[in-house]
Amino acid sequence: MPLKLIKLTPEYKTALIEMIDEWRADIENNHTNDSPWTIFRNDPRDFDCYLEHLEFKKPEGGRVPDSVFFLLDEDRDRLLGAVNIRHYLSDELLKEGGHIGDGIRPTERGKGYGTELVRLALIECRKLGIDKVLMTCDKINTASAKTIIKNGGVLENEFVNSDGEVEQRYWITLC
Repeated sequence: MPLKLIKLTPEYKTALIEMIDEWRADIENNHTNDSPWTIFRNDPRDFDCYLEHLEFKKPEGGRVPDSVFFLLDEDRDRLLGAVNIRHYLSDELLKEGGHIGDGIRPTERGKGYGTELVRLALIECRKLGIDKVLMTCDKINTASAKTIIKNGGVLENEFVNSDGEVEQRYWITLC
């Protein structure tokens, strides 16, 4: 199955809205997490505004520059998930959050797409000159932990995060 990371263009507006609506319903109904949070910040129906505010181009308000990509299944012309790559770590991201925030839409989970999404994101990290990538996940999110480990993640430690959850910190060294 041909999967690739893409930047959003107007041709994906309808697919984006469909994915976000499905994901938001799952968050509301099943109390799942909203990673990567950045794709939920704005309303995709106002597509130009959504695109304009999707990424941080320069540091502002404690945020670092980032890049947002969407995982596209080319055969089905369907958006499967998204990844937010932070170009460097602030003190806050070094503790909680890391370089990569990623997620797969609810109806596509458990099919291996998360592992491929992270693999492709690591290629983008290399392009940004990041040679050691920090990824974090809640300890109870075993699917995310498996995805990180399959991509070379090595557990450094666990701590109680700002939400009171045990969070795991993994490092991936890029060659």
